[in-house]
Amino acid sequence: MIWSWLLLLLCSSCLSYTWVQGPSDSPSLCPGLYCGRTDRGVDSNTSEGRYSECGPCERGWRVYNPSKSSVCQQCQDPPELYDWLYLGFIVLFTLLAHWVAVDFTAKSRRFTKEILILHASALLEVGVSAVSTLVISQPFGEFSLHSCRVSRLSDWYTLLHNPTPNYETKLYCTQEAVYPLFTMVFIFYSFSLISMLIIRPFLASKFLPGKGRNAIYAALYFFPIFALTHGVLGGVIYYSYPYIIILASIVSCAAHYAFKLDQSVKSLLLTSVTDTRNLVILLGHWGLHAYGIVAVTELKQMSLHLSLIGLVPIPALFYILTARFTDPARIMGGSELS
Repeated sequence: MIWSWLLLLLCSSCLSYTWVQGPSDSPSLCPGLYCGRTDRGVDSNTSEGRYSECGPCERGWRVYNPSKSSVCQQCQDPPELYDWLYLGFIVLFTLLAHWVAVDFTAKSRRFTKEILILHASALLEVGVSAVSTLVISQPFGEFSLHSCRVSRLSDWYTLLHNPTPNYETKLYCTQEAVYPLFTMVFIFYSFSLISMLIIRPFLASKFLPGKGRNAIYAALYFFPIFALTHGVLGGVIYYSYPYIIILASIVSCAAHYAFKLDQSVKSLLLTSVTDTRNLVILLGHWGLHAYGIVAVTELKQMSLHLSLIGLVPIPALFYILTARFTDPARIMGGSELS
C-alpha cells in the first residue's frame, strides 16, 4: 500500500511533454527532429489555423532547427562542394564498375578497338544518365540543384526518428531531409540501367560477341546491390566516401602492380610508362586519389590543399621502390640459405 502511494506521488510530480496537437494559429514547436508544421499563409481559413498539424514536411522542405522553430522551410540553397563531389563519386563508381566488368569479361591485357568501344558505350550511358537526372531535378531543366543542407547523420535515416511524445501516439515524420541526395541516386541508377539495356546489347553482340553480354549480366547484378547499399548505408557512405576513394585507390594500385610477374624496379617503371593500358590504369588511380584529397579538404585553404595533390604519386613510387623487399622468391631464397 505504501509503495502504491509512493508511486502515485512520483508520477504526479513527473512533468509530461506538452505540445499543441492539431493545427495551430502560432508556429508551436513539434516533438522530434523532423516533424514540422506547414505555413498555409496569412490568408488561410482561420477555423483550421494558419499552421498545419505536426507531421512530415513536403518534399523539398524540412525543419532545420527543431529546438527553435518547427515551421517547414523550403530548400533553395545550392549544394555545397562536398555534396557535388558526393554525386560525382556515385557517377564515377558506377562508371568504374562498368569498365571493370568489361575488362574482366573481355580477359584481354590490351586495349583493343572492341574493348574501347564498350568502354565508350559505358561512358555514354553513365554520362547521359547523369545529365538526365540533373535536368529533371529542381529547378527543372537547369544544370543546377536546390538542396536541403545536410546537418547530421540522422538526416539520412528519418525513418528511425519518428517521435512518440509521452509514450502515446507515434508521429510519423519520415521524409527526405537530405533532398535531393537520396532519391536522386536511385533515379540515376534507374536511368543508367535503362540506357545500358538500350545501347549496350547491340554493341556487345557486334564487337564482343559472347563475352560482351557477360558485362551486361554483371551490371544487372551490381545495380540492385548498389541501390540496396545506398538505401541502407547512404548516410555512412556520404560521410566516408572521401576516405573510401583514397583507400580504394591505394589498395587497387598496389594490387595492380602485385599481378606483375617481374617485380624489379626497372620493369615496373618501364611498363608503367611504355604500356598504354598500364599507364591509363595508373593515371586513373592517381585521378581518384586526387579526387579523394579534394573531397577531404574541400579546398578550404586553396594553396595548401592543392599542393597536397602533389603527393598522389607517392603510393605507386613507394610500391615500386620497396617491391623487391617483399618478393616471395627473395624471401623464400633467404630462408633456404639460413
